[in-house]
Amino acid sequence: MGVNLKELAAELKLSPSTVSRALNDSFEISEATKQKVISLAKKLDYQPNPFARSLRENKSKTIAVIIPERINSYFANVVDGIEEITQAHGYHLLVYCTQEDVEREKKIVNLLMNGRADAIVISVSSQLTDNFHLNLLHERGFPLVFFDRICSEIPTTKYITNNYESSFEGTNHLIQQGCKKIAFFMLSKELSITKERYSGYKDALDQAGINLDSKLNLTFSQNEEQNIESIKELLISDNRPDGILSSIGKLALATYQAVKRTNLSIPRDLKIISFFADSTVASLLNPSLTTITTPTFKIGEECGKLLIQKLTKPKQPDLPNQTFVIPSKITIRSSTIEI
Repeated sequence: MGVNLKELAAELKLSPSTVSRALNDSFEISEATKQKVISLAKKLDYQPNPFARSLRENKSKTIAVIIPERINSYFANVVDGIEEITQAHGYHLLVYCTQEDVEREKKIVNLLMNGRADAIVISVSSQLTDNFHLNLLHERGFPLVFFDRICSEIPTTKYITNNYESSFEGTNHLIQQGCKKIAFFMLSKELSITKERYSGYKDALDQAGINLDSKLNLTFSQNEEQNIESIKELLISDNRPDGILSSIGKLALATYQAVKRTNLSIPRDLKIISFFADSTVASLLNPSLTTITTPTFKIGEECGKLLIQKLTKPKQPDLPNQTFVIPSKITIRSSTIEI
């Protein structure tokens, strides 16, 4: 059992307030004293009381993370990355799921405006068309960080991947494999990531001299069975694509299910590449799926580091209006290469 603050202060022959300021990296305390306090705190297994401390500081010691869905390893990995950093500094995460429902997202944001969290990390719902609620959050001074699906108009920090370049390369890979009718699958035309990925796809076709067929650019719903049937109808139509770039993993999985309901074969008749979070799952599919994978854990870590710096350092300036790009990786597997 570790010591408390008073016991630690008595051992150091310092006042509890001095020890507290030293542990919080206060500019009022010398580096030598800080090191002395931190060293003994570790040795004696000092256990801070987060509830008493948060009451004194009027802080909740929590960071809210708002994600579109739980059953997606992309978002789960980002949350793990954030927690890896924040937990070491005594901060806890409150994870909220919008289930791709913008009204639910607004309710969560309104709840958080009451001071339930000290900072917020968010990837917005695919239904988002108006960012008034998020703008209000920022204007009220909440430290707010976006990742993946961002609101570029709000002047704060964002973490994304190189969506345009990855999509361009992915489409180019399909073209190199002989594809001439390449479809683009998406969940929402409004999302920042979809616009960037669509732009990369379109420019790759243009560079290769392939005409863009708007009938091959399909927007799907949250209903999996409905999506599988829609993809099947496309695959048995006269306008059947020979390649697919899926902007989200769940539509790639729906495509695999749709292909099973036809006489087609991957990759002989149809080649697929997808933005996909879980490389393990992709490699287990039959045939294994060629993927564009984002370093999600790294994105989470960077979000966590930025917020901890903001929340724990005195007189820290506002979060910079800056977008950080963490590159994705393309892994070629059997869904695009005939063996």
